[in-house]
Amino acid sequence: MATSYITTISTKYPSFRDEPLKTVYRWLEGKRQDDGAEGLWRIHDTLYDFTDFIERHPGGPEWLRLTKGTDITEAFETHHITVRAEGLLPKYKVREATQPRAVRLTFRDDGFYRTLKRRVRDKLKDVDYGPAKRSKLIIDSMLAAAFGLAFLAIRLHSYALATVSGLFVCWTMISAHNFFHQRDNWRMMAFNLAFSSYREWRVSHAMSHHNFPNSILDLEISYFEPFLCWLPNPSIKNSVKRFASWVYGPLVYSFLFYGEFVKRLIETYETGKNTFFLDDLVTLILPTFMYVIGATSLWEVIKMWLFIVMVASFLFGLIGLNAAHHHPKAVHDGDQIPADIDFAVYQMAAVIDRSDTKGSQFMVLTSFGDHCLHHLFPTLDHGILPQLYPVFFETCREFETVYREIPWLQHIIGQHQQLARVETMTYEPSKKFT
Repeated sequence: MATSYITTISTKYPSFRDEPLKTVYRWLEGKRQDDGAEGLWRIHDTLYDFTDFIERHPGGPEWLRLTKGTDITEAFETHHITVRAEGLLPKYKVREATQPRAVRLTFRDDGFYRTLKRRVRDKLKDVDYGPAKRSKLIIDSMLAAAFGLAFLAIRLHSYALATVSGLFVCWTMISAHNFFHQRDNWRMMAFNLAFSSYREWRVSHAMSHHNFPNSILDLEISYFEPFLCWLPNPSIKNSVKRFASWVYGPLVYSFLFYGEFVKRLIETYETGKNTFFLDDLVTLILPTFMYVIGATSLWEVIKMWLFIVMVASFLFGLIGLNAAHHHPKAVHDGDQIPADIDFAVYQMAAVIDRSDTKGSQFMVLTSFGDHCLHHLFPTLDHGILPQLYPVFFETCREFETVYREIPWLQHIIGQHQQLARVETMTYEPSKKFT
């Protein structure tokens, strides 16, 4: 039992968090102001200069280029399971940081996360990597199905088939999320299939949400405010909003992808900085394909394509926002957590897994399944994660931390309850989950 508690993992309120237009670039700029990295890269309490290493970074240069001037402690720990990267650090060391870290999460050598990481490191020598190849086959098949169904939909003028195509677009994009966590590869670009950007999601999801879930540093919390407010804070949601969001929430899901695109247009216009890249043209591949083979007017193609995008957006929101995090028993900023909380324990506090996806690689890949282990080791293919459960459960028992999971229906109910929740709760890692 912890002797003291805190209500947030952040030592300061994030700069620019409450600006009306919330973007990944402003989040990164806020981190540069708040993290005490002094224009360099910060890992724990040491500053490094990776300028000469950017283009040689095995995961791709963008990870380092974007994060210059910020604290990358959590990302460094979770993205490097072997000791190779740690061994390179002395070469790039500049000096010790002069300010304390802005995040309270701990990575003690004898703590939960580093203990688990050592065990996973040993386990990876013996795992079967065949399921990782199966992940590629699954996403390739779904991508082909999305295009095939779009072909049939436009040829037969069938919006029923377009709906199914939208489902496969959604599944393809969720599966692509598995790949943009990894070193640069072409499958990560499938995430751009419907107005979204894997580049921006590497920041909002991989760097922000993954490292600081359900906190005030989590862009996947702040993005949805003031419409969907999951933090148990009565000052940001009145009685009407707490329950009205149950009604208009599905409308928000339906326009998620359009909203991402419009937001980037506004940011480009307001800042004069282009936020679009050549790979954003991936969004136009599906409608171009439909027009070329559709034997119909451009207007009919546009209408059906926008419908497919809306269906994909709705389903993406339905699956993603009810995947693991938003439940009254999942920790959100404002709830009480142990003051010296380990990184892994905090992830488990903010995650309640889906029990109904276990055992199906297809379900896991298309529904953000095995969510807790994915947060702890995001660069590992989802197909590998089930083989890590024995060492994970062993570590849970050793550190008396309860792993939690419930069926999807309870997640959906819980997510709506969380929208209405304003009372805070206390998280105790060893408390039995009921």
